[in-house]
Amino acid sequence: MSKDFISESLKSSSEVKLKMIDFCSEEILSAVNALTSAIKNGKKLLLCGNGGSAADSQHIAAEFMIRLSHDLTRPAIPAIALTTDTSFLTAGGNDIGFENVFARGVEGLGSEGDVLIAISTSGNSKNIILAVEKAKLNKMIVVGFLGGNGGKLKSLVNISIVIPSSNTQRIQEGHITVAHILCELVERSLYGK
Repeated sequence: MSKDFISESLKSSSEVKLKMIDFCSEEILSAVNALTSAIKNGKKLLLCGNGGSAADSQHIAAEFMIRLSHDLTRPAIPAIALTTDTSFLTAGGNDIGFENVFARGVEGLGSEGDVLIAISTSGNSKNIILAVEKAKLNKMIVVGFLGGNGGKLKSLVNISIVIPSSNTQRIQEGHITVAHILCELVERSLYGK
């Protein structure tokens, strides 16, 4: 029973990733170009998401700040996860409402030409929608890491990377795979030999 479950889970994850070749490749390349251009112009990357997507925001920011590819040496790429400061998140949740905390982070830290990676498996998270709207007002580029049909965010972001699945686990696995590809291609584009 448990071995069958493991096998089915791994097969399901693999099937989604294979579908991503057709559904996400062009969008990933667009995101690579947008990030590469922004970083060349001295801009930074902001990230936000809820739950597992909050953890992914931290993971992705760390890959950009430190490095992903261990076969090249490079400077830090400025990336900030808006999900990591508990004082900011709890004060914001208490004083201005949790739906507004990421928009406030974008307002305070985002500048024209910066990139926001907005992560939402449903594409309908209210606090992510408000952050995207604020980023667009700040003339930032917005990359959406989404799932299912892309939800409301699909039409709000500049580049939508929609994982072709309605299963939250598979979407999250797709998001981190996309993030690793994105980071590695940006690194190689900017600092490869």
